[in-house]
Amino acid sequence: MSFKSLAIRPATWLYQRPYLLLTITMMAWAGNAIAGRGARFDVPPVTLAYLRWAGAFLITLPFAWPHLKRDMAMLRAHWKIVLVLSILGVSAFNTLLYTGLQDTSALNGALIQSANPVFIALSVFLFFREPARLLQIAGIAVSLLGVLIVITRGDIAVLRDMSFNRGDLWVLASVLVWAVYTALLRLRPPLHWLSFLTATFGIGCACLTPLLIGELISGRALNPTPQAFAAIAYVAVFPSIVAYICFNRGVELIGATRAGPFMNLVPLFVAGLAFVFLGEAPQLFHAAGFALVIGGIALAARKKDPALSLDAPGAAPLPGKGASPHRQGKASGG
Repeated sequence: MSFKSLAIRPATWLYQRPYLLLTITMMAWAGNAIAGRGARFDVPPVTLAYLRWAGAFLITLPFAWPHLKRDMAMLRAHWKIVLVLSILGVSAFNTLLYTGLQDTSALNGALIQSANPVFIALSVFLFFREPARLLQIAGIAVSLLGVLIVITRGDIAVLRDMSFNRGDLWVLASVLVWAVYTALLRLRPPLHWLSFLTATFGIGCACLTPLLIGELISGRALNPTPQAFAAIAYVAVFPSIVAYICFNRGVELIGATRAGPFMNLVPLFVAGLAFVFLGEAPQLFHAAGFALVIGGIALAARKKDPALSLDAPGAAPLPGKGASPHRQGKASGG
């Protein structure tokens, strides 16, 4: 057996494990939040987003080039949805998030992002009339409760003392954008996954160019410190390449609504990273919150449960009757 076949087998196995793929995604994105917050004094938000995606594009391009040449006709034929997904998932989401992290606290940001599964479920319904399911709703609610326990350190009264600022609005905008991106992923054309990933990285980065120029004209520039370059290197590889490969494949396998509650793992992983890097010891409320989030994910990920009738009279028929709707527009990677 060759070394190449030994290397391919674990990757093939992982590529068929949506729950593990989504968990890896959330671990990478937890680090993204810490990097974005930590680099706020050295790297302006648009600059960080631009360098992140430029780096990710340059890293993936050599590997994707053969597939891109083969898929170029498909990209041109479906340029509208590729452009929309590039703007939403690459240009807008991260720029809004990094802008919010300039002003808001980690507590506020984590609380707002914990609403992601709710907005994803609503986006799926609004765009595709896909009904919410009782266990999915219950799972979202349970995992949201777990996040609140972690954020408030087990004292819900903390919520009364929280104040919100303009940074919170930027984070909320990023959550809404990401929900729409996640819902629309099912419409992506049947490209090789490297073609899709690299194309969206490049297009999204190009769309950020006018904003980058405006940021530079305003006098905000990169402060070339070791911490700044470390943050850029991290966000270009792990939250970008690794996380987007895993997230897109996970949503392809189980659908956007079932994948949504995994977003609530991010605040828990942030707490874990704080323990590793900041020496903050875990408390009982961490265990309670983690258990609730995992329980909520398990509920939402169950395949069979009664649908909650959200369809209005005369609504369009649900997509995917007789076929799984989240596999429409399935990528040809593997």
